[in-house]
Amino acid sequence: MKKSTSIFDRVVFAINILVAFLLIITGIISFLPFQFVSALSVLSLFVPFLFTFNILFLIYWAIKFRRKLWLSFATIILSYLMFGPFYGIGKDGSVQKRDSDLKIMSYNAWGFNKNGWMKEPGIGDSIVEFVKKQDPDILSIQEHSRIRHRQLKQYPYRSETPYTAGRTIQAIFSKYPIVNKGSLDLPDTMNNIIYADIVHIKDTIRVYNIHLQSFSIVPSTDDFSDGENSERVYKRLVSTFSKQLEQAKIFRDHLTNSPYTNIVCGDFNNTQFSNVYKIVKGDLKDSFLEEGDGFGRTYNLWKIPLRIDYILADPDFEILSHQNFDERLSDHYPIMATLRLNSHQ
Repeated sequence: MKKSTSIFDRVVFAINILVAFLLIITGIISFLPFQFVSALSVLSLFVPFLFTFNILFLIYWAIKFRRKLWLSFATIILSYLMFGPFYGIGKDGSVQKRDSDLKIMSYNAWGFNKNGWMKEPGIGDSIVEFVKKQDPDILSIQEHSRIRHRQLKQYPYRSETPYTAGRTIQAIFSKYPIVNKGSLDLPDTMNNIIYADIVHIKDTIRVYNIHLQSFSIVPSTDDFSDGENSERVYKRLVSTFSKQLEQAKIFRDHLTNSPYTNIVCGDFNNTQFSNVYKIVKGDLKDSFLEEGDGFGRTYNLWKIPLRIDYILADPDFEILSHQNFDERLSDHYPIMATLRLNSHQ
């Protein structure tokens, strides 16, 4: 009986070593500005699971009073240091709001359901009503529908993907004057990055609207039950990660040359555990990590709640609040943050 138990524990510990190794190597890769091993880049999607499994192994060895628990304990500490927190505690919200504060919403609106992907009637109008109710000062939309600006009259200023770009449409709506705008025109993709320079009180703020490379398919468990389909999905995932990395570097070069204080909104199509996110973020503040609550889910993939939509801000901003919404009007969920420039203190 002891021998049987010993063999079982050896198998458990072997799996424990593998899971710990995968989590640590994923953390190391997240700091590399290049794709180290194609297969490993996809692991960033599964960091929450790898982290959870290490917690379960830690509990298992602790119950058995075995020193093997230190492997998972050390792995959890290291991964926390590499990835940072991915569960928001939230704050007490005691900061008194001012008229000069900026409320910003980012939303992948899925074309306002113009292609009928969601079968409920009036989805596009419901998105418009939701935006009107929340009333952000700046609205950053990915997968926009150009005709919807007619229903958003509270925004006298807007910037949209140029008609000549031939890409999925993005938009930045603003209650404050837009004095300059542009498009980064990412190569060999339907995705893109636009920006708008907005005058707010005595400051000019540059707002980026990012929509990085899409997966173009929504993988399901059925895809991985078939060898040919699973290989196709895997290749698409690897190709997407590689393209996102290229786009993140293009964005970072552009941001470095920005003459203004910056806010970055958008759908990165990748998690905070990836090098794509780290390259885009740099030293910017992540509104969810500053003031968010829960897991911050903005998208479900294989029923995994992922945070792939972000609002980032220059260190010159104080993050006053962050909110994740549960409105099921798109394949993404909207987010909103309230920011205050330190010069407006």
